[in-house]
Amino acid sequence: MTFPNNFVWGAASSAYQIEGAWNTDGRGESVWDTMCHARPSVGGPVNKFPQPAIWNGHTGDVACDHYHRSSEDVAIMKSIGLKAYRFSISWSRVLPDGIGSINTKGLDFYDRLVNELLAAGITPYTTLFHWDYPETLFRKGGWLNRDSVQWFAEFAQVVADRLGDRVKHWMTLNEPQVFLQFGHGDGHNAPRLRLGTRELLLACHHALMSHGRGVQVLRARCKGPQQVGYAPVCVTKYPFTDSKEDQAAAMQVMASLEDHNIWCNTWYNDAIFFGRYPEDGLRRFGADAPKPAAGDMELISQKCDFIGVNIYEGAPVRMRDGKPELVTREPTHPLTAYRWPVEPKSLYWGPKFIHERYKIPVYITENGLSCVDWVSMDGRVHDPQRIDFTRRYLLELRRAVTDGVDLRGYFHWSILDNFEWNEGYKERFGLVHVDFTTLKRTVKDSARWYGNVISTNGKSLDEDPFTRAW
Repeated sequence: MTFPNNFVWGAASSAYQIEGAWNTDGRGESVWDTMCHARPSVGGPVNKFPQPAIWNGHTGDVACDHYHRSSEDVAIMKSIGLKAYRFSISWSRVLPDGIGSINTKGLDFYDRLVNELLAAGITPYTTLFHWDYPETLFRKGGWLNRDSVQWFAEFAQVVADRLGDRVKHWMTLNEPQVFLQFGHGDGHNAPRLRLGTRELLLACHHALMSHGRGVQVLRARCKGPQQVGYAPVCVTKYPFTDSKEDQAAAMQVMASLEDHNIWCNTWYNDAIFFGRYPEDGLRRFGADAPKPAAGDMELISQKCDFIGVNIYEGAPVRMRDGKPELVTREPTHPLTAYRWPVEPKSLYWGPKFIHERYKIPVYITENGLSCVDWVSMDGRVHDPQRIDFTRRYLLELRRAVTDGVDLRGYFHWSILDNFEWNEGYKERFGLVHVDFTTLKRTVKDSARWYGNVISTNGKSLDEDPFTRAW
């Protein structure tokens, strides 16, 4: 059994996690530079965590040095057989102050990258914002400032004007749940704020408005037909048993706000695809909920061509006494190196929920795991757990396709081992091993196995991957 003939097989990355060259060729600073360099932001919203918490003091200053090694990396992608590559644009590399003066050298880098990808037969899927907010704009209020909508539009226009003749697939925002809840609510990620509920929801409202304005700009400024969407987390639940009651419980929980925060699906997706915030969220947040001005929700709900969802795990749910209940996992439940639970069913139930609720094509824009990988004495990187994990998840994804979910593609996270945010270089998610001292790339067994999945369009998932050496 295979996937649809036009199914897109790719891998993903983000600018801050791989590019390095943090102060090269006119790039401005982002909030992640500030966090990594242990300097409190000055003049921005009150930051209650002036000191960063990056594992072992690591920074993204060099990362994978992709800025200087993009040709090598694209050649590796081609050798694996990738059909598509999802990457993000560093806002402050293109506009060092977030707005105003354009950094031509920064744009030149992305221009070359797109050309290299196309020459290698790899389709670029470009994300505008993957968490690296310009420090200068953060000092002006960041997402709390309603002007952020226009700032984002200016950024989108600069990128669209330069790349929009060749890039045809766009995402505006990556994982707003993370950069808002973790960066502005819990204080774990940059810019390390702990906003109250009202302020957090205001920042979210402006981010969603920026998404809508970005969609408008991309459609207006790019040349030719465009596919435009965005890539939230899909907060996934799956039924504890196959009973209809447990299935209903899982779908119900995915469609609701479980707690008094915005780690959920519907606060974002209902606003974008239905033009309104969900009623249970409005009731829960009460007076703290944003008060949209005239036209705000119309802006947020600009028509999208697809939704990308990032899914790594899920949680089991059952119906008990007529109410959904989370089920505690057994102590023996498998975990990744990051201590995330291994939950293949999430790649069936997550896309199923999204497609049935919003009636829109779906891409899996991130899925993968961290493993404890190193270069063996034979010079290879043997990562059988990544192969087994990805096979299990892709079999569930194929089941979703068979059951009618309109799935257009799958992007493995990530192409390279990289800077994993607060975890520094401790976690290795890549299909390609990176020695962060020498920067040498080593293609892992999983990359070769994944290349076989791509070349067979998923048919090889039916084979035992451990009957041969990769």
